[in-house]
Amino acid sequence: MTFGEQPAYLRVAGDLRKKIVDGSLPPHTRLPSQARIREEYGVSDTVALEARKVLMAEGLVEGRSGSGTYVRERPVPRRVARSGYRPAGGATPFRQEQADASMRGTWESGSEQTRAGSAIADRLAIQAGDPVMRTRYLFREGGEPMMLSTSWEPLAVTGRTPVMLPEEGPLGGMGVVERMRAIDVIVDNVTEEVGARPGLAEELHVLGGVPGHVVLVIQRTYYASGRPVETADVVIPADRYRVAYHLPVK
Repeated sequence: MTFGEQPAYLRVAGDLRKKIVDGSLPPHTRLPSQARIREEYGVSDTVALEARKVLMAEGLVEGRSGSGTYVRERPVPRRVARSGYRPAGGATPFRQEQADASMRGTWESGSEQTRAGSAIADRLAIQAGDPVMRTRYLFREGGEPMMLSTSWEPLAVTGRTPVMLPEEGPLGGMGVVERMRAIDVIVDNVTEEVGARPGLAEELHVLGGVPGHVVLVIQRTYYASGRPVETADVVIPADRYRVAYHLPVK
């Protein structure tokens, strides 16, 4: 087999990946053994092992104890729709994170007072060590974990008000815009930055996945007259979801 200039293990991984994608190696099929890869491609055991590691890191195959390595079922990505902040009218945390009105989901949450680290302080334009309310969410669709979110709100804005706890009180669970409006803080802008990285072990444990799986991270910040009043990191498994934006034309 004639190869190009790539390292041998990447060329082998690329050929096996092509077979997985085109269906030559369908889901639940046992991946060729290390000896078979070595013989078929004329490479060393080390190259064969590294090629298998690449496919595992990409989430295309999975090891089964005492059985071997198998092609994983490839989920059809579903859509996480986003369209910026929602207006008043009962926007729940799930609807805040998933703007598609046809989607129905549930969430679990927990809030605690803490001190802002330097990165969060920069995002909220406050001093490191200033008090913030941190709220962690787990969102589910049809019972399946689909999204994590961690938000921070400066207690200089919400402290000692009825909306200090995002999920409790008269406006608990109503979303940032409506809660802030209740204390005369008018949200007029929101920014989102989308990136990708390998999922942390604790994230993949909750969302499902194996080490090396990639997650999408949306860094979102709400503003009122230029002042950040909430910032959040939204984490979504990249193999199961795509992020779709609906942006109004002005």
